[in-house]
Amino acid sequence: MHVTSPALAGISGLRHAFFTRDGGVSSGIYGSLNAGFGSGDDPDNVRENRRRMTEVLGVAENALISCFQIHSPTVIVADGPHDGGERPRADAVVTKIPGIACGVAAADCGPVLFADAEARVVGAAHAGWKGALGGVLEATIAAMEQLGADRGRITAAVGPLIRQPSYEVSQSFIDQFLAADPGYARFFAPGRPEHAQFDLPGFIGHRLTLAGIGTIDDLGLDTYSDPDRFFSYRRSTHRREPDYGRHIAAIALAG
Repeated sequence: MHVTSPALAGISGLRHAFFTRDGGVSSGIYGSLNAGFGSGDDPDNVRENRRRMTEVLGVAENALISCFQIHSPTVIVADGPHDGGERPRADAVVTKIPGIACGVAAADCGPVLFADAEARVVGAAHAGWKGALGGVLEATIAAMEQLGADRGRITAAVGPLIRQPSYEVSQSFIDQFLAADPGYARFFAPGRPEHAQFDLPGFIGHRLTLAGIGTIDDLGLDTYSDPDRFFSYRRSTHRREPDYGRHIAAIALAG
């Protein structure tokens, strides 16, 4: 039903999970642990799937806090359970409140979980290429520091995401990165003419390192190439499926 980071698992008083597609009630292309309210799945199935996730995390059903994700560097601070209203438009969640789970959804983009064991501050970021390039990781770290964290003490875990052998991109994609920093060329491997293979986890790791993160744990899992365990937006597109499921990655301080 989920995989974990050895680095985060070694921190006491902390619960986290990178949920897979197993262990839920959804069927068909959403089978079975689809967490995406933005998908075409039955909302009751999504709610039950999320309830099962809260059991794993040891939090109340309304304490899994996630956003309406927009591929931005926007971060919210979670200071209590969800009030039942609209989810905020953002791509990262941080908290220092025990019993509140910071969660992000993904289906190829990079879910990154953060924890400062000493300050007891945790966070979760949704880092696709646009968010990672736009600064969502750095913004998450800064928001954690506002709650008392120290970036040198933070452990960051990079969960299942699309990896370089599966991630073909166009020349226009490459050009956006090179315009930001010509040194980013090292994250592209040769591919078809006017295409390349992009190393998203390598880029995420690079940004985390530059930001001064003390420990980075990359789980090394590829969503695209493992259909039995993971949803993948790109794989669904290649298969011409009408939609796709979403995973949740979440972290919480024990209440």
